[in-house]
Amino acid sequence: MKVIFWGTPEFALPALRALGDEGHHLAAVVTQPDRPAGRGRALTPSPVKVEAEREGIPVLQPERARGDEFVAQLRALDADISVVVAYGQILKPEVLAVPRLGSVNIHGSLLPELRGAAPVQWSIIRGFDVTGVTIMQMDAGLDSGPTLLRVEEPIEADESASELAGRLAEVGAEALLEALALLEAGQLVRQDQDHARATYAPKLDRETARLDWTLPAVDVSRWMRGLDDVPGAWSPLGARGPVKLFRPKLEVQGGEPGMVLEVGDAGVLVACGQGSVRVSEVQPPGKRRMPAGEWVRGRGVAVGDRFGVEG
Repeated sequence: MKVIFWGTPEFALPALRALGDEGHHLAAVVTQPDRPAGRGRALTPSPVKVEAEREGIPVLQPERARGDEFVAQLRALDADISVVVAYGQILKPEVLAVPRLGSVNIHGSLLPELRGAAPVQWSIIRGFDVTGVTIMQMDAGLDSGPTLLRVEEPIEADESASELAGRLAEVGAEALLEALALLEAGQLVRQDQDHARATYAPKLDRETARLDWTLPAVDVSRWMRGLDDVPGAWSPLGARGPVKLFRPKLEVQGGEPGMVLEVGDAGVLVACGQGSVRVSEVQPPGKRRMPAGEWVRGRGVAVGDRFGVEG
């Protein structure tokens, strides 16, 4: 098939590579414009752009994927289908309809559950045991089009969102190839979603990522794992400022929510509304992510300090 591929982050790379490896012709890649990144705020291309240029695939980077001129560019590619994987913009119906077979999407949940921008993160935050990927036909709604293929995947104990996303990206790439093969063979069965069962996974921002230590430890752990590594669950630590916290383990010790109960090479034990969590990785303000024990040795935190308190 002649494919227009839409994607931006690393999550999209397995699907992009799989299409090329399977012999599909990639007519173009559409990705987000280069954005400032890092301490120097230098313009940085997306992972998908870097991969496409390495493979010699034409790259389009519209600020907004709409308008007559852009649609004309797409039509000139004469593609069979668009494949969309974490592109980062909502596409208009006239854009979705340009290829003769329309547009399909790899979504990181078992639709109609967890429609929206952050399905992998919310599956962990909400305590799911099972999630998966859905290949769907895109329409004008938010992840509401007919499903073409669904693949279940378990969520492992203590798994972070970044780890789960990496696994689902590979599963999604395989499912995409299977769906396209069935489509070419005329054997693909489209199934309308039950919209009454839809749930949503909204975009996560910095304020949403602030930890609430009054929650039970199991919930605090889910928030930490679900927000690892972007945007990162965080909490203020008095004058030390906001600290990002990763890799929690559940403990039974109790105390005042947010209070640091123990520190050592094994991590920092923090009391929650019920039980506690031992955090094994941290990122202090302006510093790299590091083992919590290294932070402790640098006197970044001590027993009796309290998270959740502004400086």
